[in-house]
Amino acid sequence: MSFRKVFSTGIVAVVAGLALTACGSKSSSSAGNGKLADKQVLNWDEPSELPTMDPSKATDTISFDMMNNSMEGLYRVGKKSKVEPGIAKSTKVSKDGLTYTFTLRKDDKWSNGDPVVAKDFVYSWRRTLDPKTGSEYAYLFDGIKNANEVMDGKKPGSALGIKAQGDHKLVVSLDKEIPYFKLLMGFPSFFPQNKSAVEKYGSKYGTASKYMVYNGPFKMTAWTGSNLSWSLAKNSNYWDKKSVKLDKINFKVNKDTSTSYNLYQSKKLDETFLSTEQAKQLSSKPDYQVLKQARTSYLEFNQTQKAFQNKKIRQAISYAIDRKQLANKVLGSGTKVSQGIVSSGLQSYNGKDFADAAQTKEGVTYNKKKAKQLLKEGLKETGQDKLSFTLLGDDTDVVKKVTAFIQSQLGENLGIDVKVQNVPFKTRLDRSKTQQFDVVVSSWGADFSDAISFVDLFTSDNSYNNGKWKNAEYDRLVKASKTTDVANQQKRWDDLVKTSKILSTDQGVAPLYQLNQPTMVRENVKGLIQNTAGVTNNWKDTYIAK
Repeated sequence: MSFRKVFSTGIVAVVAGLALTACGSKSSSSAGNGKLADKQVLNWDEPSELPTMDPSKATDTISFDMMNNSMEGLYRVGKKSKVEPGIAKSTKVSKDGLTYTFTLRKDDKWSNGDPVVAKDFVYSWRRTLDPKTGSEYAYLFDGIKNANEVMDGKKPGSALGIKAQGDHKLVVSLDKEIPYFKLLMGFPSFFPQNKSAVEKYGSKYGTASKYMVYNGPFKMTAWTGSNLSWSLAKNSNYWDKKSVKLDKINFKVNKDTSTSYNLYQSKKLDETFLSTEQAKQLSSKPDYQVLKQARTSYLEFNQTQKAFQNKKIRQAISYAIDRKQLANKVLGSGTKVSQGIVSSGLQSYNGKDFADAAQTKEGVTYNKKKAKQLLKEGLKETGQDKLSFTLLGDDTDVVKKVTAFIQSQLGENLGIDVKVQNVPFKTRLDRSKTQQFDVVVSSWGADFSDAISFVDLFTSDNSYNNGKWKNAEYDRLVKASKTTDVANQQKRWDDLVKTSKILSTDQGVAPLYQLNQPTMVRENVKGLIQNTAGVTNNWKDTYIAK
């Protein structure tokens, strides 16, 4: 999830990132020993507007949160990213791992009364991959038979490896094994869509609550497409409605944490984000918690420019940044220094966290003396007397602090003249995509709990490789992890660990920090599931205790 994902990466110390995997919190316990409060209404704070409810077009955390709770796919992703039953009541996998046969429930309906059937998945996936739709998340379908050819317009949608066999049997064919396939099936981009609703609402589909149909635990109301408040109400058509305890969730957008915290104090909100300063004051409170995020912020160098094609110059910039000071003094609130491009806590194997396994001294270490020497050598190799550039970043409070800190560090430690340009999120994305930058502060949040969600970005042909870094061995290893080694867990793990190390040692990008979001959540909010990758909030089992 990039910030592509509106939460400027997306997803935030308030506008920088909520992309999450497997981390519960103090209030995330679904302990059933408390009695339900008489009023089952949850009031939730949001830091930004809701952009869309169209599964084919969503790219941000808030949209995915709303879809995850008002719609449902083959699976749901539960606590600690555990895959749970959704519309698929059973699954059969072929011995070669290339064919999945799903048997669907017969008791789920859309909010317009239509039954949810297998062809709704077929229609949805074809719509997302249709080049005319322009889905930014179509790349996630890589590995499903003929997905890339359909996405590129080389084959018709009918060639896609998904078929409906009657109303309640769905068969998905893969080109290759996908280790994280079941996690993908719990992600909103793979949810079903009701064709009659899409055709009825046309260009308005997904732009307001009334131009949408729902098949999940809740259904949306009171969203006009641009207002700063809306609600999710319990869906009486949902197949597992008996498990849904909340009658309603009210959402209110507050871009200023002072405002949202005041509302929290007056009991008009049950949850609020906190600023770094607020977090310092409130961290001892019992309702304080840190929302962990599988998101890495990093510097990306425009390697179409001569200076940044030089490895030593890239390394010099990275070595000159004191990440511990940035994380602890500038950002605070549980922010972690990046060990590499892959966030910590995302994936583990044989008891070893991926970030620990892939950590190198190169790429993320502060060493002023070494930075000066590398810059001197790099400038000599490129025939330059000095280096100056513009650092691009979002115009959020958090990123402004980051860019100002980096500007100061590079000026003081290396004498580099750095100009800072903070622009709106969408502008930053557009300029990044078209290489209209020198160096940019980028962020990426994992869409699912697997390191490939990060390392895939920097292959030579990936559309999100905005810096245009290239490394043949890196490309080979990523490809091997998806093909020849995909069925061998040890080899695949080794491939991915090596790619992360190559990216760090070659300074393809300069990982900076993993931002965690301080929040307040009332202690009587129980059963809340929050994950660090993919969709953040799952309110299906949430309830208000007495």
